[in-house]
Amino acid sequence: MSTSSTPRRILFVTGNANKLKEVRSILLASTAGNAAAPFEVDSQDLDVPEVQGTTQEVARAKVKAAAEIVNGPCITEDTALGFEALGGLPGPYIKYFMKAVGHEGLNNMLAGFPSKRATAICTFAYSAGPGTEPIIFEGRTEGKIVPARGPSNFGWDPVFEPEEGNGLTYAEMDLADKNKISHRYRALDKLRNFLLEQDS
Repeated sequence: MSTSSTPRRILFVTGNANKLKEVRSILLASTAGNAAAPFEVDSQDLDVPEVQGTTQEVARAKVKAAAEIVNGPCITEDTALGFEALGGLPGPYIKYFMKAVGHEGLNNMLAGFPSKRATAICTFAYSAGPGTEPIIFEGRTEGKIVPARGPSNFGWDPVFEPEEGNGLTYAEMDLADKNKISHRYRALDKLRNFLLEQDS
């Protein structure tokens, strides 16, 4: 059992305030009654290279580079959105597709295809520091691509309607409800359990 009363500091490499808010909300949720989590989450925006490859290959390379820069433990997050009709694309490149074509463009990419099914994938990578092997935590949520509904301040949330969302898009859902089913929640839940084991 850890004897330190000072929470361990975890550095989340991101410049996205919305992601940081979600990560803190999920990762620091009560773990045992009203007990506080034995770690704190800070953030830092770093310019790390994003290699091409699978979601896990991208995540491993990113967290390794980040650990070298901060010279300590850190976590990184990569989000992918794979369209069934396109064989899993845009996948880890969804951020660039989103910037280039927007919500309407993402819908137009599926015009003429019978399937609008999509899988939201979140991959968190943890590094204990430079030279260590990253540990990967992945979460998936199934759903479909729909015309944009809800606030448009968080990426592609308005066009993704999860199967478990009672007909709502991510953007239309309350944050607490979204956090129960989201791909990010599912990955973070695995990461949180890992961190808690490290402190036990």
